[in-house]
Amino acid sequence: MSTFAAELIGTMVLIILGDGVVAEVLLSKSKGQNSGWIVITAGWGLAVAIAVYAVGRISGAHINPAVTIGLASIGLFPWSQVPMYILAQLIGGFLGGCIVYLAYLPHWPVTENADLKLAVFSTAPAIRNYPANVLTEIIGAGVLVFGVLAIVGNFSAGVMTEAPLRQAFSTAFPPLLIGFLVWAIGLSLGGPTGYAINPARDLGPRIAHAVLPIPGKRDPDWAYSWVPVVGPIVGGVIGAMFYHAVFH
Repeated sequence: MSTFAAELIGTMVLIILGDGVVAEVLLSKSKGQNSGWIVITAGWGLAVAIAVYAVGRISGAHINPAVTIGLASIGLFPWSQVPMYILAQLIGGFLGGCIVYLAYLPHWPVTENADLKLAVFSTAPAIRNYPANVLTEIIGAGVLVFGVLAIVGNFSAGVMTEAPLRQAFSTAFPPLLIGFLVWAIGLSLGGPTGYAINPARDLGPRIAHAVLPIPGKRDPDWAYSWVPVVGPIVGGVIGAMFYHAVFH
């Protein structure tokens, strides 16, 4: 499998499970309707872990332009591959959104609130204040990329003394811990903006919402759509550079 296909599939899996849990909680007559923020954040954390397990050995499972650009900014990923990775991630996000739409097909007509339908696909601020919203996304993505580098760096340095055990831990545990990291970000920093922390996670499904025949849908809120793109990219670069400056 090519790295392009891996990033596409990994991001698609991320969105199927991540947007899927949002649909579960928000759409009318779903069995999980109104089950709350803890369910959404836990679902997203597991979605990230499964996606990283799925394609990490092939592409590194960036599944996020903020991660790709952040790694490139400190020399851990070639800039020449950045456009290809981002394109794969955006396509994967779009396809994932389409699959969630199909999975919940009977629930769109019975859900009256158009904002909730959009929220399945993309984030929105609790209080619309663009500078504050961008700052929140910068902080969230910065913590994400810093945390990912810390987790991977810790296992690469060897936290176990026995070589076979160290190899097993370095392979098996980082994706799960990265999932826990995303869960923690959602619980701690997700309230103001819904913690996009990933341009492909937001923009790809937002485009899917725009083109899918969802009954009673609203506009995709393009006025806000730049926030979960710009904020995470800036945050990813800052998080990567801070980690590199402190631990390199």
